[in-house]
Amino acid sequence: MQRFVELYAALDGTTSTLAKVAAMETYFRAAEPADAAWALYFLTGRRLKRLLAPGLLRPLALEATGLPDWLFEDCYATVGDLAETLSLLASAEPGQHDPSLGHRALSHWIEDHILPLQGLPEEHSRRQLLDWWSRLPRQQVFVLSKLLTGALRVGVSQTLTARALGKVAGLEPTAIQHRLMGSWEPSADFFNALLDPDAADDDRSRPYPFFLASPLDTPTDRRRPEELGTLGEFQVEWKWDGIRGQLIRRGGETFLWSRGEELVTERFPEIQALAEHLPDGTVLDGEILAWENGHPLPFSVLQTRIGRKKPGRTILKKAPVSFVAYDLLERDGVDRRSVPLRERRAALEAVAGPHFPLSKVVEATDWPALDALRQSSRERGVEGFILKRLDSAYGTGRKKGSWWKWKIDPLTVDAVLIYAQAGHGKRATLLTDYTFAVWRDGALVPIAKAYSGLDDGEIRELDRWLRRHTRERFGPVRSVEPEQVFELAFEGIRRSSRHKSGIAVRFPRIARWRRDLAARDADTLEHVLELVSAEEKAAEAVRTAATEAHSPTESSS
Repeated sequence: MQRFVELYAALDGTTSTLAKVAAMETYFRAAEPADAAWALYFLTGRRLKRLLAPGLLRPLALEATGLPDWLFEDCYATVGDLAETLSLLASAEPGQHDPSLGHRALSHWIEDHILPLQGLPEEHSRRQLLDWWSRLPRQQVFVLSKLLTGALRVGVSQTLTARALGKVAGLEPTAIQHRLMGSWEPSADFFNALLDPDAADDDRSRPYPFFLASPLDTPTDRRRPEELGTLGEFQVEWKWDGIRGQLIRRGGETFLWSRGEELVTERFPEIQALAEHLPDGTVLDGEILAWENGHPLPFSVLQTRIGRKKPGRTILKKAPVSFVAYDLLERDGVDRRSVPLRERRAALEAVAGPHFPLSKVVEATDWPALDALRQSSRERGVEGFILKRLDSAYGTGRKKGSWWKWKIDPLTVDAVLIYAQAGHGKRATLLTDYTFAVWRDGALVPIAKAYSGLDDGEIRELDRWLRRHTRERFGPVRSVEPEQVFELAFEGIRRSSRHKSGIAVRFPRIARWRRDLAARDADTLEHVLELVSAEEKAAEAVRTAATEAHSPTESSS
């Protein structure tokens, strides 16, 4: 446990890629395979199911510390993270640590102490936690609390983790990444096989690592499409608004994986049925879309399917789906990812074309003409373009140079900041989580929460202003003077009975700080509802598109 805690601290304490890789390499070389497997489990973003009732930790902390409720809440509001607050207040004092407990193996902690808590009476869990807190130092209480609540997040990507493991095993990181895909259980045998150069992969369901496109023309990267080269060097496709997926047909079985490495085959039985027509040894990359009569439906239709593990007849009829294929990763059981895109595309048309809609190539005479087509994205039910070099291999992760996403401009509104609270982790001492509102009949109505989009200097400046202009405090939340205006960007907007404003926005973020506007100049709810109406009209146009000439699957010129 102590070694993993030290690794966590090392990774959390640096932004250097080289330092993070070096810290993981050192850990994996020294750790026992069973411990290394569990560490890898957490480093790759996997989490234990929540093992404790959500309301247990706070009252238990009050019992352990003897603090009054108001003082604990004030400490929590200042720190901004429950696990860190617990580690500061409830851990053992120096000199009272129990080394025999803290230095037990990570695998022993997980398998013999933490996992057995599930399903036990609350009183047993209470006694066990109080005992651990009284014997463990601060950093171990912090990591333990994160593990118990399923909230442990480590600031490393799977790509960096694979790079470190590749150094330990003498393997290419891409090979490690592939072996880490799909479902696996942390064990000594798994870890040993992961690093074994001669290990055979007998898991028919295993997907490949997804290749991701890099964004164009963002606030941090103002690269324009014409700077990438000539249009003829690229295959241009519409950027679909669905769920990225990998469809696998091996050994007479079908497996459908989401980009989040979740096996979703049973949620989409119509895709599973169509996949039976694919040749054995085929893996397709594509998009799961709400789809009807050759046209995509709004993402909101697909959302009705996402949480249903076994949809019934009614939902299957109301929200039909399909798999739009745009790449061929495996054919006849042979990995084809290193083959140039132009060859993979030709093979894709031969293999998937008869059974699945293909993401047809968009044609234009030059970049300005393509940009003009991009402006019609919302009416087509898509998000812009994906630009793929014709000579590109199918890589892993997000590497600039081969694939780019050129999205439609987001919807925007000018809104007033009315509430703020502290962030988490390194931002736990700064007010970085904000609530924004627009005007309705002279009053401000909340419409969105956002926490990204400002740089570090703006965050610190705004934090100082917010603390000086706090009106009231409700636990960790501050009501602030409604004076600061921000331009919010978001991908979509819809009506929602769950929100006071009557609307819900998708992927809100801060586009810029509108220092040039007074609060009275912010947008009104009436204006926001006009955006909703425009989105609804665009969605209806997509639904009722009558000919393929208006479909994103048609080649355009």
